[in-house]
Amino acid sequence: MPKAAFMTLGCKVNQFETETMEGLFKAKGYEIVPFSEKADVYVVNTCAVTNLGEKKSRQIIRRAGRENPDAIIAVCGCYSQVKPEEVKLLEGVRVVLGTKERSRIVEYVERAAREDGKPLDGVGDVMHTDSFEDIPLYDMPRRTRAFLKIEDGCQNFCSYCIIPYARGPVKSRQLSAIRREAEKLVAAGFLEIVLTGIHLGKYGSDLEGNVTLTDACREVLQVQGLKRLRLGSLESIELSPELFELIRSDDRFCAHLHLPLQAGSDKVLHDMNRRYDTREFARLIEQVEQELPGVAVSTDIIVGFPGETEEEFAEGLKFVEKMNFSRMHVFPYSRREGTPAAARKDQIPEPVKKDRVHRMQALAEKKSREFYRSFLGRTMRVLFETNTDGITDGLTDNYIRVYTEDEVTCGEIYQVELVEEYKDGVLGKVKM
Repeated sequence: MPKAAFMTLGCKVNQFETETMEGLFKAKGYEIVPFSEKADVYVVNTCAVTNLGEKKSRQIIRRAGRENPDAIIAVCGCYSQVKPEEVKLLEGVRVVLGTKERSRIVEYVERAAREDGKPLDGVGDVMHTDSFEDIPLYDMPRRTRAFLKIEDGCQNFCSYCIIPYARGPVKSRQLSAIRREAEKLVAAGFLEIVLTGIHLGKYGSDLEGNVTLTDACREVLQVQGLKRLRLGSLESIELSPELFELIRSDDRFCAHLHLPLQAGSDKVLHDMNRRYDTREFARLIEQVEQELPGVAVSTDIIVGFPGETEEEFAEGLKFVEKMNFSRMHVFPYSRREGTPAAARKDQIPEPVKKDRVHRMQALAEKKSREFYRSFLGRTMRVLFETNTDGITDGLTDNYIRVYTEDEVTCGEIYQVELVEEYKDGVLGKVKM
């Protein structure tokens, strides 16, 4: 039996796509093995969000070549979509796909095994691709929470982001396919499903019949046996009254929204080509908190964007301090060739970016601790996920990491009293 190994870099969407490709290989009789083992095929699903993502992608590709010089190395994902010629020059690469044609990856690999020549290039023009590449799950991923991709592509063209060029326009999965995959996941024992996409809030904008993200959520919530539904990253300006009502009316809907801010300065937001200013963002978050009491709002922040002055960074710190963020993901700006921001002459020196990351991250940790402390003494539902050295951890509906020394089963939901701060979350006592 031939062996195939997979490595995923980047986002949850990439993780889901890798799982669908694993299924395609299993259906053709391949054994899936860890990437550290000798395999006949290595598939590297790459990332291009940052320079570090591209660097790691190249390192993993070279590592595969060292594991087995005779193996077929297939590279797909955002990095190979935007820089296919660069990827083809890497030693050992035999197949190069981008962010489409993954449904044919086994065909490409087996053709490469028969032919001895240049790498096979299946990278196409995603900018004119208008249909969702629907690859059904062959079997179930090995986690307690299941990610379900329902949308691909983005048309926002933020000035720093390469993803619209790597993924193309918005492409939505049909409601019937979403229901089918959700039923499979719940039947396999998953209690929580997380809906993911590149621009999730735009789900349905390309479909007929005024289909929206709320419709997709309703479809999943109709699946018997589902205990939790969570959403991936959304734009704050895309939240609708219908979605608020659904979250309020169904207690299976997790009280957690990830709403990227990206910058706390109006000048920087304008330069980033974001579609709001800080006043509008604050108003939207206030509306979220009024509509959904107790909701957790996490966010993303980019520091060191070209032209960002110390005063504008200070504005960002001051704005974030006023917000009730439960968690913040802080990133230094990464120059992406081919984007408008990369062409700017006023790039911020790396030492300055590093200093600003540390300062914003310190504030992020402070905000998280404040949020966690506000829930101490409460009893909340926790889906436990992993066990290490006798301590099991999992997540509440509103995305607080909870640890317990009590005996629990991973993949099950328990009522847990949140007792005290612990590590990156809180310590809990299970209510039996």
